[in-house]
Amino acid sequence: MSQSEMPIFSKTYDLLTWLLPMTNHFPRAHRHTFTQRLLDAAFDLRERLEEANAVRGAARQAKLQEADVALAKLRLYLRLAERWHWLNPGQYQHAAAMLTEIGRLLGGWQKATPR
Repeated sequence: MSQSEMPIFSKTYDLLTWLLPMTNHFPRAHRHTFTQRLLDAAFDLRERLEEANAVRGAARQAKLQEADVALAKLRLYLRLAERWHWLNPGQYQHAAAMLTEIGRLLGGWQKATPR
């Protein structure tokens, strides 16, 4: 299946296009620390998926595992942003729904990939 046919790529693209402008509203004092880590995790997730799509077998499984780690970091950072009231509950709920869907797609891809 080509990258353009895989929903996980459009879902991660949607996440990035939503998340990047959202971080502009985070406190200026934390934009170069917390915000950078949050965005790095989001971009790492997408990059690991791109890399996984380019390889096969055990190498793909390894890249998918790295993507799963980036997804876990992203979940943590978004929970913290909501806790500190940098995201309102509706924004957090939207982000959490996107991450849940990406996680479901990632898990399916991991199960379908031979080890």
